[in-house]
Amino acid sequence: MTAQTERGDGKLIQLEGDRVGVRFVRRLSHPPERVWRAITDRDQLAAWFPADIEGELTTVGAELSFPFREGEAPTESGKVLACEPPRLLAYSWGDETLRFELDASPEGCRLTFTHALDREQSAHTAAGWEACFQALDAALAGRAKPDFSDEPWKELQETYAAKFGVDPEVGRKALEEYKQAVEAHRQGEEG
Repeated sequence: MTAQTERGDGKLIQLEGDRVGVRFVRRLSHPPERVWRAITDRDQLAAWFPADIEGELTTVGAELSFPFREGEAPTESGKVLACEPPRLLAYSWGDETLRFELDASPEGCRLTFTHALDREQSAHTAAGWEACFQALDAALAGRAKPDFSDEPWKELQETYAAKFGVDPEVGRKALEEYKQAVEAHRQGEEG
């Protein structure tokens, strides 16, 4: 395994005002330049990121669009807020902010990821990022994307809800809405 992690290792941090951040730290056995490509190259993002990203990710101020591959959520827009290759990338996604920080280390690099969002969304978002980071780890190692079914996600979401002190029902409802949207999208493609 290239990433050294424990399940449920995401942290909830306080940001400005009412905002919080879900933070993950991953120690990767790849140099920052390799990980940078995985977080900025459209083809490599498709292997692990939850939506497509349209726009120039490495140009500060560039407008971005986030269409979902399976129609599970509406397309949202964003903007590149910071870009210092291969060390820092930050952009807005709707009214949330994603920040990737890469620091070289003897074993490769440390990725610190922070997703700024409303507290009530934190548990199911953290569970989702765990699945994404498992897929990133596999992509960096040249392995197939791991299967991350509903059950492990549900367990993680419940763990994070208890850890972060938020209502787990928000995540349960989000999963049901996700499943309904994906099914509706599939039926639309078949019909």
